[in-house]
Amino acid sequence: MKQVVQNYQTGELRLEEVPVPICRPGGVVVRAAYSVVSSGTERMKVEQARMNKVQMARARPDKVKQVIQSIRQVGLAQTYEKVRERLGALVPLGYSLAGTVAEVGAAVDECSVGDRVACAGEGIACHAELVFVPRNLCVRVPHEVTLHDAAFATVGAIAINGVRQAGVTLGDNVLVIGLGLVGLLAVQILKAAGCRVMGIDLDASKVALAQRCGADESWQRNQAGLDEIIFEATGGAGVDVAYIAASTSSTDPMELAGKVTRDRGRVVIVGQVSVQADWQTYYAKELSVVMSRSYGPGRYDRAYEQQGIEYPIGYVRWTERRNLQEFVRLLAAGSVKPGLLQPQVFTFADAPHAYQALHDSPGEHGAGIIFEYDQHAAVERRVTVKGTEAFPDGRAASQVASIGMIGAGNFATGTLIPALKALGMARLRAICSAGGLAAKSAALRHGFEYCASDYQELLADDTINAVVIATRHDTHARMTVEALRAGKHVFVEKPLALSVAELQDVIAAERESGRIVQPGFNRRFSSLSAAVRAFFAARSGPIEVICRVNAGKLDSGSWYHDPAEGGWRIVSEGCHFIDLIQYICGCEAETAFAQIVGGDEPGQQNDNCAVTLRMADGSLGILTYIANGDASYEKERIEAFGQGRAAVIENWRAARLQEDGRVQKVKPGRADKGHGGELAAFVTAVCSGAPSPLPFADAIACTRATFAVQASVASGQRVRCADVI
Repeated sequence: MKQVVQNYQTGELRLEEVPVPICRPGGVVVRAAYSVVSSGTERMKVEQARMNKVQMARARPDKVKQVIQSIRQVGLAQTYEKVRERLGALVPLGYSLAGTVAEVGAAVDECSVGDRVACAGEGIACHAELVFVPRNLCVRVPHEVTLHDAAFATVGAIAINGVRQAGVTLGDNVLVIGLGLVGLLAVQILKAAGCRVMGIDLDASKVALAQRCGADESWQRNQAGLDEIIFEATGGAGVDVAYIAASTSSTDPMELAGKVTRDRGRVVIVGQVSVQADWQTYYAKELSVVMSRSYGPGRYDRAYEQQGIEYPIGYVRWTERRNLQEFVRLLAAGSVKPGLLQPQVFTFADAPHAYQALHDSPGEHGAGIIFEYDQHAAVERRVTVKGTEAFPDGRAASQVASIGMIGAGNFATGTLIPALKALGMARLRAICSAGGLAAKSAALRHGFEYCASDYQELLADDTINAVVIATRHDTHARMTVEALRAGKHVFVEKPLALSVAELQDVIAAERESGRIVQPGFNRRFSSLSAAVRAFFAARSGPIEVICRVNAGKLDSGSWYHDPAEGGWRIVSEGCHFIDLIQYICGCEAETAFAQIVGGDEPGQQNDNCAVTLRMADGSLGILTYIANGDASYEKERIEAFGQGRAAVIENWRAARLQEDGRVQKVKPGRADKGHGGELAAFVTAVCSGAPSPLPFADAIACTRATFAVQASVASGQRVRCADVI
C-alpha cells in the first residue's frame, strides 16, 4: 500500500510503498476513502522538517535539552549517531480520515467488515491506503452521511471539545478568532448550539467563508475600529466567550480576546498561540482562560486510546470517542456541513503536489485539503526493499547469521541494528513492525532485503536462521517460543519473560529445539565488566558487588508502567544488573530481599527499590534502583570489593581497578555497555555452531531472581530463588 511519509533530515515528503499494518486485538484495519489535510497543523510540521538545524533547535528547545542530557551521559559521538538516526526515520502525516472496515480484531464487537467509519489519531488515522485504528478512535458512520464529510470528524471533534470547554449556553455571544479549518467548523457547531457567532481572521476569503458557514458577523482583523464594532454588536457588553482557533506566535489573539470579552467572560484556547497578554486587562475583568486539549478526555491516555478502556459515562460524559460520534450526528442532522468550506480535493497519488501547493499558497487552502483514495489497494504485508544478497565472504547458508529483526523501535534502529552492521558478518535479511512504516523506514536506512508487518513472515522464511526480538516486553516470551519452534536461533531483548509461566514455556521450547536463546543482558559483555570479573577471578572468598542505577522517572503514560505490557522495571530492566552481579561473582543468586523506597505516586508504580542478593558462594550483591533522582547525575555506577581489592565502573566510560594503592585504569574510548559485544558473540555462535555465549542456565537464574525480588517486595520477606520456579 501507499502512505504519505516525510524525512525530517531532508524535509522530503513522498508516497512510500509500505506493508499493510496487521489487525491487532482491540482495533480494526480500515481502507481509507478520504482523509483531511489540516492547513494549520500539517503545514507547521512540513515547515519544521524543512528548517535547518539551528531553526529546528529554536523551534524545539525541549529536544535540545534532551540532546544535551544525552551528551553528558554517553558522549558526543553516540548522541550524534542517535540524533541522526531519529531524524532519518520516516514519519507519517495525517490524523483524520473516513473509510470502510477491512478487518476486525479480537474483542471488537461494535464494528463489522464493510462498515463505514470515521477515524482519529495522529500517526493512526494517517494518510495511507489502509490503517490500523484502536476501537476508541473509530466510530460508525450512518449511510446518510458521506465519507467525504465524515473524514472531517477528528477536526470536528477538536472544535466540539473547544465548544464544551467554553461552556456556552443558548444565546451567548461567541467570537471565533482564527477562521481556519477548526474555526470554521466551530462557527457551525456554535450556531447549532444556539449561540450568536462572530468571526475574525486576517484573510478576507476566510471571513467570507465564515458568513457562508452561518456566522452572524465576521470581520478582517485589520478593520478600523474593530473593538468598538464588536462592543456595538454585543450591546456594549463584549462577547461572552472568545474562542481562539488561530495558530500563530503572535500575542495578538490573546490581546484582542482580553479587550473584547465581557466582565467575567471566558477565553478558550484551541489553537497554538502565544499565551501572553496584558495582566491588568485580564485581572480587571476577572477573565477565565481555559485550554482545550485536542478532541477531548482520553487524549494522551494509553489505557483509553490504545487499550480501548472507555471512561464511565456517569463520570466523563464527553470523551474523544463520544465527541467523534457527536460530530457525526451533527453531520447526519445537517447542522454541520463541511462541504461549505469547499476544500480542494486531490487524488491520493497526487499527495506530494498537494503538500507543495499548501506550502506555496497556504491562503488558498485555509479550509483544508481532501485526499481521495483508490479503493483497490492490495493488502500486502511484505515489501521488497532490495535484491537478495550473496552470503558474506561466499560462505554457505549454514555458516551465516541471516537475521530477521522483529521490532523497529528506537532501541532496535539506534543501537542493535548499527551494532549488527558494524560486525560485517551478518546478513540483514528482513525487518518487521506491526504498523509497517517503521520497518520500511529502517529497511531503507540500514539495508534489509525486505520489510514486513507480520512477524510470521520472518518465521516462515527458510533463509532466516536467527531472529532478533526487540518488541515490547509482554511479547518476548511468546515470540521466543514461536521462533525456537520455527527452528530459529533467538536473541531476545530483556526481559526474557514477565512471569513464571512464560519462563517455563521458554525453557521447554529451548530444550525441544536445541537452538540458542540469548537474552539481551548486555552489561556482562562490556569490556569493563570483563576487566572487573578478571580482576577478582583468583579470589578465595566472597566479594560484595554494588550496582547503583539512577534510572530516572518515566512519563506517567509510559507503557513501562503497564504491568501487563511493560512489567515492573526491576523485572524488565533491573534484570541487567542482577545478571551483571551473577557474572562478576561467577555464580547465581540463592536468596533475594527487596524493599520499595517511599510510596507510590498517583497512577504510577514505585520503581525505587533496594535489593540484596545472597550469592551461592556467599558473596553479596546490592542493587539500588532509583527512579526519582537528578537526571543530570551519572546514570550507573558499579563497585566491587573483596580480597584487599576494589573496582569501580563509572557510567560505562571507564573502570578503575585498585590493589595495595596501585590503580589500573581501563578506558574503552567510548561508553561501552556491551551491546556490540553481545551481538558479536551471538552472531559468532550462530555462524560457528557454538553454544550460546550467555549460558541459558544463567539466563534462567537471572530471570528467576527477578521474580524472587518481586515476591520479596510483596511479602516483605527474604525469598529463596529456587522456590520461585
